[in-house]
Amino acid sequence: MVRLVLVLGDQLTDDLSALRAADRDRDLVVMAEVADEAAYVPHHPKKIAFFFAAMRKFAARLEVEGWRVAYTRFNDPHNCGSIPGELMRRAQQEDAAQVIATQPGEWRLIEALDAMPLAVETLPDDRFFSSGTRFADWAKGRKALRMEHFYREMRRATGILMDGATPEGGKWNYDHDNRKPAKDDLFRQQPPHFEPDEVTEDVLKLVERHFPDNFGDLRPFWLATDRTGARHALAHFIRHALPDFGTYQDAMLRGDKFLYHAVISPYLNTGLLTAREVCAAAEAAYRAGDVPINSAEGFIRQILGWREFVRGVYFLEGPDYARRNALNHQRKLPAMYWGAETRMTCMAHAVGQTRTDAYAHHIQRLMVTGNFALLSGVNPTEVHEWYLSVYADAVEWVEAPNTVGMSQFADGGVVGSKPYVSSGAYINRMSDYCSTCHYRVKDRTGDRACPFNLLYWSFLDRHRARFRGNPRMAQMYRTWDRMDEGHRRTVLADADALLARLGRGETV
Repeated sequence: MVRLVLVLGDQLTDDLSALRAADRDRDLVVMAEVADEAAYVPHHPKKIAFFFAAMRKFAARLEVEGWRVAYTRFNDPHNCGSIPGELMRRAQQEDAAQVIATQPGEWRLIEALDAMPLAVETLPDDRFFSSGTRFADWAKGRKALRMEHFYREMRRATGILMDGATPEGGKWNYDHDNRKPAKDDLFRQQPPHFEPDEVTEDVLKLVERHFPDNFGDLRPFWLATDRTGARHALAHFIRHALPDFGTYQDAMLRGDKFLYHAVISPYLNTGLLTAREVCAAAEAAYRAGDVPINSAEGFIRQILGWREFVRGVYFLEGPDYARRNALNHQRKLPAMYWGAETRMTCMAHAVGQTRTDAYAHHIQRLMVTGNFALLSGVNPTEVHEWYLSVYADAVEWVEAPNTVGMSQFADGGVVGSKPYVSSGAYINRMSDYCSTCHYRVKDRTGDRACPFNLLYWSFLDRHRARFRGNPRMAQMYRTWDRMDEGHRRTVLADADALLARLGRGETV
């Protein structure tokens, strides 16, 4: 009897476990562009277009390779609007009673498949270095889950950047060398941009018709939408940007959105690239002498360490993880996140390039937009849904731990040992934003004081009972306590006034 083989939009990999378990001469691959996936948060138009175009091309490849594929387009009049609905429709057409699926990357879809009346065989997603079981075994009995410890185990297990039993170069981590600000460089290579072909253009027109009011610019559309383009983007990064990636990975510039970043996360998170081939390419470049150890190690740690770690956390912590709010923050997300005017240059640039490109690099996400939301007490569910909406690489298994855990500390310390908060000094050190800002980064009080300066101390004061015993934050509290009492009162009053303006929807 025919079986249905479900392939989701973030599972566009030839070696997918569901495809390996299927019989291409008998079974039917089911893929669908459905409203439940395209609209459960207000996704950026570029994100929707990227997923739909990549799905269409992957389905066409499967057909060329001899698979039978039932592909439902978004505007198909018979479209049921959900993955379970499309599976039920195809099951009735084919007289099928069984579905083969690779585990989805979101609890929402896992639960939807579990509730179906069809027999669903869910297979592990083995495109990752670590399985959920392996991560759970590693985590069992530990007082705290720390990425660095997990990363070292993954290095040992895979042999990546290892010299026998010791780390290549004699150190596990070269972050000490990776925190330099960057300067403008007219000759710095930018990531490749890809002109839309006929398939992509059809998708762009569909998105324009059906999602005209979503936040973000659909055009110009420049993402690759097939494996050939994704592989070209990876090769370009390895050759032109990886050598300096490590040194400048935390830098931010007004005139350069990408600096030395790979901009391959959309391809990784949809399956057009695999983690193994990406790490192999970076390690090969290092061993060939083309890339220094600090850049190779820093980049590989993002994939082999951090990406694997947050996936483990997401599935270990369970379906409620994305809704946690350990600090009880309740403020609404400020309108500036959706493009409203702001006088803060750093926020204007981070949100502006998010609007135009569905992209911002990890420091912009963590230390600008995330930092401001945390310091001002925004409800982490709103922050989570914003990140999930606006970035082309955002699928929940990777986005939620990065936002709820690392960025907002809403999981109470599962991902990070302390909140990632900073004053304006950090942004000034790592960027050129502050030189043109309405606010003055060196002012600690007053109408022109950098909002990060005011909110930083307000946050620490507000949450003192929780964090005063944290050894990584002790110095911050000692600095605060040494300040003149009158100055502290002024800082808190100015911070309260700023938060009141935010609450009234005024421009900040």
